[in-house]
Amino acid sequence: MTPPKHIVSAATIILNDQNELLLIKGPRRGWEMPGGQVEEGESLKDAAIRETKEECGVDVEITKFCGVYQNVTKSICNTLFLGKPVGGEPVSTGEALEAGYFPLEKALDMVTWKTFRQRIEHCLDEDVQPFYVEF
Repeated sequence: MTPPKHIVSAATIILNDQNELLLIKGPRRGWEMPGGQVEEGESLKDAAIRETKEECGVDVEITKFCGVYQNVTKSICNTLFLGKPVGGEPVSTGEALEAGYFPLEKALDMVTWKTFRQRIEHCLDEDVQPFYVEF
């Protein structure tokens, strides 16, 4: 019997000093928060920092662990963090067609994947943290 294959990812909800949200526009899912798969031997926090830099050129400091979304049937765990920018500017990359900071309400309207918007909202709502959402 072969062991199950699990996917673990880390994403960061990043607010700048003007309370604007950093979003990237991916080629398949539209506007979303930066994040991606955790590499073997890498911490969740380090993956969140690396993925943000790779996807949009922004250096980030993780300020809080927010929670986990788990897709049980697909064996996927998505971990979510809050962070703040500490360097770099949003740029387009091979993983992001566009990247930028947007006023919070506008940014939430730009995120068309319902589950991504929900994740952002949960990370911004301290009353529901830490959260564990299973589906």
